[in-house]
Amino acid sequence: MKKILYIATIGFTLLTSSCNDFLDRQVPQGIVTGDQIASPEYVDNLVISAYAIWATGDDINSSFSLWNYDVRSDDCYKGGSGTEDGGVFNALEISKGINTTDWNINDIWKRLYQCITRANTALQSLDLMDEKTYPLKDQRIAEMRFLRGHAHFMLKELFKKIVIVNDENMDPDAYNELSNTTYTNNEQWQKIADDFQFAYDNLPEVQIEKGRPTQAAAAAYLAKTYLFKAYRQDGVNNNITGIDEEDLKQVVKYTDPLIMAKAGYGLENDYSMNFLPQYENGAESVWAIQYSINDGTYNGNLNWGMGLTTPQILGCCDFHKPSQNLVNAFKTDSQGKPLFNTYDNENYEVTTDNVDPRLFHTVGMPGFPYKYNEGYLIQKNDDWSRSKGLYGYYVSLKENVDPDCDCLKKGSYWASSLNHIVIRYADVLLMRAEALIQLNDGRIADAISLINDVRSRAAGSTMLIFNYKEEYGVNFKVTPYELKAYTQDEAMKMLKWERRIEFGMESSRFFDLVRWGEAKDVINAYYVTEAARCSIYKNAGFTENKNEYLPIPFEQISASNGNYTQNFGW
Repeated sequence: MKKILYIATIGFTLLTSSCNDFLDRQVPQGIVTGDQIASPEYVDNLVISAYAIWATGDDINSSFSLWNYDVRSDDCYKGGSGTEDGGVFNALEISKGINTTDWNINDIWKRLYQCITRANTALQSLDLMDEKTYPLKDQRIAEMRFLRGHAHFMLKELFKKIVIVNDENMDPDAYNELSNTTYTNNEQWQKIADDFQFAYDNLPEVQIEKGRPTQAAAAAYLAKTYLFKAYRQDGVNNNITGIDEEDLKQVVKYTDPLIMAKAGYGLENDYSMNFLPQYENGAESVWAIQYSINDGTYNGNLNWGMGLTTPQILGCCDFHKPSQNLVNAFKTDSQGKPLFNTYDNENYEVTTDNVDPRLFHTVGMPGFPYKYNEGYLIQKNDDWSRSKGLYGYYVSLKENVDPDCDCLKKGSYWASSLNHIVIRYADVLLMRAEALIQLNDGRIADAISLINDVRSRAAGSTMLIFNYKEEYGVNFKVTPYELKAYTQDEAMKMLKWERRIEFGMESSRFFDLVRWGEAKDVINAYYVTEAARCSIYKNAGFTENKNEYLPIPFEQISASNGNYTQNFGW
């Protein structure tokens, strides 16, 4: 049985004196003796609590996986029964009618800051510990700063102008004076990087308990932070003002293969293994949120954040549905290369088009088994899709499990113990490739080799779909790129395409587009072509220098004593 960090709910009372809503639980209170605070057992409970909230604090309507917010991309439709079902996400999907008072925007803000609170609460007690009585002090501090960095990173990519809460020993009254403009955009990214840097410097190469981050996991997240930081948005709006060379060099430094090799990270032999419970915590899982079932608790620590994404045939709720545009993007030409310019001219035809095998691990297609289980053949009907065709008949696969799996709890909402991978090794490879291409210092060939590593793995990822040619007429064909000279623009086109295909439906697409400064052009073009397939897009429109980020919630601005500034365009 896998040994993971079991995340149990730890009960303790928190102070509620601060007027800032997200900080109203920042400091523990109650009758706790000095001996208790200084005991390793007490500190361990606080540390476990900081991990626990990432499972117990998740929610179907504002998931920590961020699938609810990736409906803004060209990868997926909101889904559900219609536009009014989860209407706030319909507004996000069409980039119209989004309000600063929308509950789902305020909710993800609050819950991510609650995660920061848990980490800071543990850090307060860790700071008081003596290394002689608590030998793991520095390592546990590193873990908590990693978790704090993770929450800040998610807030940053969602909201841009955020409050950096990185002083766990701040006087309680000082929380009322915190501002989301104390630091520049670049400085905020650096504060997040500082937490991951400390984690990198103090975490072990290998962790016995799989839920705890390793040194290499910190390196990967540090690289990811520097990659986002590199695309500078230094003006008052959201335009990219430049790409910073020094930040890109940091990405290359912290994606060094030697760092990853020490922790045993690498690509799985088959792409599907990343999304199956029997292979979780494998070589490609650099860091993942751990879930469990049958662990002695009533419901287990299940992944409720994905509870809306199961297809209707299983009872509910058919959200997060792959778009036709995404399906078409998996098509390949006669040489097994992407159809960069023509992929969306015609819809994918199973028996006539060549296709990347990753499609069938990402998208549940009508006429094919759901999660490789031939007892559940996906049908193009209302039994499988709630919207009577409004959002099409594709279903999302990666975050879901075989309905016959003993890892699944069935009910009004379905939840499983499948881990949520935050960073995969494939991401490390492609981040490194992106940095090498953008540096343009003679190593573009190295970047293409990294992209080819990912493509070669994809080509062989037919372990569970080996019979699709014979049974369904599928024509799998994907090949590496030729090793020849490419321009920077050509290489970036390959890189961007590979990221979309490799991480389809993993909720990274929209944030990639914003990072590259391409959100407006890509999303508005998508609205035009997709409107003929999905009528909800007929009045959609992405506004540049506004829709790249969510608005700062009205409730938070109102409670900030005038210290918060709204995002540009809102």
